[in-house]
Amino acid sequence: MNYQKVLEEIQEEIQPYLKKGKVADYIPALANVKKNDFAMSIIDLDLNEYHVGSSQKEFSIQSISKVFTFTLALQNYSKELYKRVGHEPSGNAFNSLIQLEYENGIPRNPFINAGAVVTTDSLLSIYKETTFDYILQFIRSISDNKKITFDKDVYTSELKHGYRNLALVNMMKSFNNIENLTSSVIETYFKQCSIKMSTAELSKAMLFLANHGVNPINDEVLINEQKAKRINSLMLTCGHYDASGDFAYRVGLPGKSGVGGGIVAVVPKKLAICVYAPRLNKQGNSLAGTKALELFTSKTGLSIF
Repeated sequence: MNYQKVLEEIQEEIQPYLKKGKVADYIPALANVKKNDFAMSIIDLDLNEYHVGSSQKEFSIQSISKVFTFTLALQNYSKELYKRVGHEPSGNAFNSLIQLEYENGIPRNPFINAGAVVTTDSLLSIYKETTFDYILQFIRSISDNKKITFDKDVYTSELKHGYRNLALVNMMKSFNNIENLTSSVIETYFKQCSIKMSTAELSKAMLFLANHGVNPINDEVLINEQKAKRINSLMLTCGHYDASGDFAYRVGLPGKSGVGGGIVAVVPKKLAICVYAPRLNKQGNSLAGTKALELFTSKTGLSIF
């Protein structure tokens, strides 16, 4: 299949959608991006690469980082992790407090903010002050790029304006579902969300989930096949917050979005894909990015359904 031709067709067809939606200006540093930007990358398991747009341009990965921290938490805790964070769709906004209180501080899944904060806390219990370095080193390894780092301006902006996330971590602390200092947990969480990567780097970083947990770059087993299946399942059912069902309906791939405008997705045993378009829909997912992935599965027939 000519993936390059498919990407070029998508880039042309997506143009009317690039002016729709709104950037995540509630994090002031994210409001300064080039609002009509677009990039899309595919890397297959033979490491063939296909790109269109600004595919080398770095952007804030935000909630895409939750895939990586959840992977690391599963490596360390396995099924024990599910005592502190569930694996069901939330049906509510990604930063909702209401459901969290009803359910005694146990987040529905690791891809809403509260759930990701718990997985970060679980890593802090093991790696202490080196936790962020551990997360960053994992991402550098799977993307085969030692230069990946975080955006200090985005990090500072989140620290200054992340009141809802501070409320989430303190509520969970009140239910004894946060083990470490809330300040350490939230600082590490904000820092992981402010990691900056390109669509080229992110598509490479997701290859292990397209390959049953094995990194095709060096054949390293990062996570066993069963756990890789669980991660992909959760991306399919929970990766787009309260629009996860709609994304599964339209795109039909395991995927994870971030309010920085990125979306990653995998076609099991074939490839990983990443798209970037910073304007978001009402649920906080890239509007043009979602449409681009819908076009991709329609043109290639590579939906899992």
